[in-house]
Order: sequence, then C-alpha cells, then structure tokens
Amino acid sequence: MTRARIRGIYATALTAVCLDADHAVVQASEPIRERFDAGFPDEPADVAVETTADRQGVGLSGSSAAVAAIRDRCLDVGDDALDWDDPVPAGAVFDARVTETTGGGAVLDLGADGEAYLPFDAADGYVETGDTLRVQVRDPAPPWLDGRATVGTALRTPGVGALAELEEGDTLVAATPDGTAEHELVQTTEMLNVELPDGWAVRWGRAADGASFATLREALDDAVERVETLEAAIDDAGDVDAPRAVYRPIETAWIWFGRGARFALDDVRSEVTATMPGHHRTKAATPAASTAVDFAEAVGVDTEGFPFAAVASAFGPHEGDSLAIEHGKPSGRLVTLGTGTVTSCEPAEGKLTLEREMHPGGTYDASGPERETGDVAITRFTEGREWYATGYEAEDGTNKGTYVNVSTPVELFPDAIRYVDLQVDVVKYPDGTVEVVDEDELEADVTDGHVPRALADRALDVAERLASGLRK
Repeated sequence: MTRARIRGIYATALTAVCLDADHAVVQASEPIRERFDAGFPDEPADVAVETTADRQGVGLSGSSAAVAAIRDRCLDVGDDALDWDDPVPAGAVFDARVTETTGGGAVLDLGADGEAYLPFDAADGYVETGDTLRVQVRDPAPPWLDGRATVGTALRTPGVGALAELEEGDTLVAATPDGTAEHELVQTTEMLNVELPDGWAVRWGRAADGASFATLREALDDAVERVETLEAAIDDAGDVDAPRAVYRPIETAWIWFGRGARFALDDVRSEVTATMPGHHRTKAATPAASTAVDFAEAVGVDTEGFPFAAVASAFGPHEGDSLAIEHGKPSGRLVTLGTGTVTSCEPAEGKLTLEREMHPGGTYDASGPERETGDVAITRFTEGREWYATGYEAEDGTNKGTYVNVSTPVELFPDAIRYVDLQVDVVKYPDGTVEVVDEDELEADVTDGHVPRALADRALDVAERLASGLRK
C-alpha cells in the first residue's frame, strides 16, 4: 500500500482513484476530508502528488516504488495521459557550474542531466559566472514548461510529504506550521528527546499539528536517518567537482493530462461530489475560472455537457485575441509554433480560425513551395477534435498547400491552443497530391515509451481517414 499526499485541482478525483486501488491518502486537505467517508491519517507520505503551476497535470515525487504505483493509476485514467521521468528530481544534490547570471539568480550547468536555476537569495554567498558549487533541488520543473528546476545551496533532508524535515541551521526549530516560535511544536520537539545532528534544525510540516506524539517521534527519527544517509553521500562524493549528480534519493515523474483524461477525471470526481461537465478542463484553462466553477457547482448549475460557449464567453478566447499554438511533443518538450490573431470565433460550435504571418525562408514541406514574404497560415481549430488543418496562402491568395496535424484532442484555452502532437501528419500539396507522413516518428515514440500503443493506433487511423477525405 502506497501513502500519497495529494494537492491541487485534481485532488478529489485522484484521491478517489488512489482509494479505489487500495492506496492510502494521508495529510488530506479539509475539503477532501469532508467529501470522503474515509480515514486520512496525518502520517508521512511515500509520494507527493502536486498539480503543476500551469494546471496541465501533476508531478509525482517519492520513492521509486511509490512513484511507479501512483503513476500507473494516473495513466489508467485515459490514453492521452502521458508521462515523463525527470532527470533533475526533487531533493537531488548536484555539483554545478555557473554558466551565466541574471537579475535575480544564476543559471547552472548540471552536466548530462541539464540545467537549473539558483536564485541569489537561495545561495550562500556571492555567485558569479564560472563558480562551481554544490546545490540541492527545491522545485523540479515539468518538461513542457519553459523553465529550469530551482535549487538552493543549503541542504535539507531529501523526502516528500514528511511531517518533519531537517535543514542546515543552528536553531532547534527552523519553522512551525504557523511560522511562530510560540507554537506548541517547539516545546514538543524538546520533549521528543531525539538527538539532532550538529548543524541541523527542525522544520515541521502543517500536518504535524494533528499527529500523535508517537508519530512525531517516528517522523523526527526518520528525518535524522535521512540526514545521516545524505551526509554519507556527500562524504563519498568529496570536494565539489565538475558538473555531476551527487545524490538522488527520490524520483520525480510528470503526468500531463490530455482533454480526454481531464473529462475522465470529471467522471471520477462526479461520483464523490457535484461536478460540472468540463470541471478539470475549465480549471486547467485559467486560474480565474476556478472560483466560477466552484460557485456553479455549489449552487447546483446543471449542464448536459461541457459549456464551452459559456466558458469562452467569460474567459476567452474571443475574436481579435492573440493566441499561441502550444505544440506539445511526445518527449514532453513544448514548442510554440507562433502566435496568431483569432479572425473568427464560433463558441457555440467550439471553433475558431487563427491567422499567422509566416517568416520567409525554407519550404512548407520537404518538397513543398517556398516560404515567402507576405505568406499567411490560416488554421482552423475545433475544441476536442484530434486534428487541425492549416492552409498556406501567398500574398495574392495562391494556395501553397494544406498541412493537417494529428494530435491529442485540441483544447482552446484563453491564451493558447494546447495539445500534444502525435507526429503523423497529412499533407495536401498545391497539385492535389495527398500524403501521410512521419509514421516512422510516431513508431519511434511508441518504442521509446512516449506514446501508448492504443493512442498511436488511433492517430494512424485518424490520419488515414483524413487522407482519404482529402483525396476526394
């Protein structure tokens, strides 16, 4: 049985998923405690499940077995739930070299594992380009966000969902749930009679407030053991060296939920509490929608399906808006294909047209027409459709071909169109020839474990049907 601590907009649905799989949910929030007829002990977690900052999915950090167990449950939600390992996981210690400094911090080279960002206020002393230093990961970053893991130079006990952490410091209690030195946990810490390592201080988590004396002692003993393991790894590594990984005590994995997975999570959540169709889809689009969704569910607003027209009317997109095309790759990387203007919008149909000016240079396909000044791309998107078509036109209106991307179901968010590209595409050339391309790239992603076989087969079927239609 895995113990999971779950937070964010997917918490209710994922709590139900975990409980149905006989896993334990610990340190539950008050709304979760109210919604479920189940016990939620204030115990340490084996894995922390946190909604990502952009609300597109969740991060899992914990022991290898615990991450694997919860990861499988998340992927079972739908075949457009995709996952990736993080080479720079939470709690990991690296030797790093400063490659550049910015206004508020430094960019670090971690070696083969990538880069990280060190805020100056998380560094012990002055930092400049060329310095080498030992750092620990504070906040890992999803592969689809344009960011780096955030690190600090002070060490903490590597772990997640712990009731107690130890961090380098010279005070008995570094932090309490309410942030005061008068909190009763200060006195409790002294009563536990656990000998702390020299130079380390206690940081209590919020769930420690409701934990028993025995649980607190066990948590503190565990934190001391983790410090000993960490210090042994640091000793074995020796002096700070060229960029390298020094210690990886836990794993971090990322799950991106596609539109289908979000609606499947709606179904799970609706078995627990009032849930409007498109609950997770709407909340994932913009933070501003969260309060509106909560209000609608509280007063009992009933809709037969996802009210895209109402959501778009309130939050966007609207005609005249500027939208980015956020083209997710099966590897987890996000590529922005450019930004265009919404030239038409049909909220009732879940449709919009985006127009972009093209930069000259290159061709529209390996054997296609050249890109020239004045060319425009006219792309038509439909919410929930597993493909979208882009027509390329010269300045005089001459057709330069049509390119159809096959993807996970498209989501029309207020500031971006979002999906994960499934590699296989359909091209219609100016002479009318139609071709399905890049099947080999999709197969490579299946082999590499980036795309489930069922999702790949669906994409290939969509591509063949599109090609057949375009040939008529």
